[in-house]
Amino acid sequence: MTRAHRSGAVVLALTAAVLAGCERGSSTGPPSSSAPPGRNGCPTALARSEAAVRQAEKTDPAWDGPTTGPKAVPGKNLVFVAQSMTNPGVAGAAKGVEEAAMAIGWRVRVNDGQGTPAGIQAAFGQALALRPSGIVVAGFDPRLTSQQVTKATADRIPLVGWHAVGSPGPSKDPKLFSNVTTRVEDVARTSADWIITHSRGDAGVVVFTDASIPFARHKSELIKKGLAACSGVRLLAEENIPISDTSSRTPQDVSSLLSRFRDTWTHSVAINDVYFADAAPALRAARKKGAGPPFNIGAGDGDPSAFQRVNSRQFQSATVPEPLFEQGWQIVDEFNRAFSGRPASGYVAPVHISTAANSGGVTSWDPPGYRAVYRRIWDK
Repeated sequence: MTRAHRSGAVVLALTAAVLAGCERGSSTGPPSSSAPPGRNGCPTALARSEAAVRQAEKTDPAWDGPTTGPKAVPGKNLVFVAQSMTNPGVAGAAKGVEEAAMAIGWRVRVNDGQGTPAGIQAAFGQALALRPSGIVVAGFDPRLTSQQVTKATADRIPLVGWHAVGSPGPSKDPKLFSNVTTRVEDVARTSADWIITHSRGDAGVVVFTDASIPFARHKSELIKKGLAACSGVRLLAEENIPISDTSSRTPQDVSSLLSRFRDTWTHSVAINDVYFADAAPALRAARKKGAGPPFNIGAGDGDPSAFQRVNSRQFQSATVPEPLFEQGWQIVDEFNRAFSGRPASGYVAPVHISTAANSGGVTSWDPPGYRAVYRRIWDK
């Protein structure tokens, strides 16, 4: 992803200036009296985490999404309004929509918002002028385009979001037929489970977040809650670095963390993979090994550069990726349900953990089976 715009965490980033935020660039940690317990300090939590991680690491999960639905409505056209097509998450979802539209027999146009509020508003306005059958709200908060959303609703043009609001499924305010995303609760819990499992219940953890973004702040709070389930896992610090500042702030913060915690810093988790792209130079300069501690997991997105670091074992051990192409197909299926007067499917893709051991060297998470299922639904 571009460093200034990351899907998942970026969903609300563009409105951060008008939403509640916290002090930027701060570091917090537990009281100094916190003493490391013995190894395997949480047998019950460890056993639960191990089972959850085994499930999340499966590469051939059975399809648990919709298997029935309306036949394809012919002759429809969509406009995909993108937060920025330089954002790999948005671009991956767009590719999935284009692929699925071809399968169902529809046309798709992509309007690039170029990562700015003005650009997104212009792209949405152009979409409305085309009077499409439906509009995809991809990677940005619909409140940025509230007037256009109101007009689309008045014109009976259904809107389907991708990472447009914090929760999956239909949204009343802003008005979306459905929002396609994983559950932040699942992503946060799974990343915490991975650390508990990987460390065997004995870890010193740094959490990287952007507290100016409510969605990201909520995710990091959930991650900390998940880590706290194991008494052998110590929260060393929470680093508050705005996503827009990761390239300038992360290297110096990582150097400071290495000086403060030395070998007690064994694991890290970030609300987005980008932090580890920018941490790598500082870790390398400190003569840390790419496959050694601190072992890092990204709690969100799984962009191609994250997979490259994971696959090459270079300062990132795991990522919790979004199934971008699958989500693109789901977006098209949700529109087909809207056009048919049917309710949204309610489907939420399960979380997945990608590591060098299970990724197969690819640079995205594309689970099997969904294309054939959706084709059967549409062709029946």
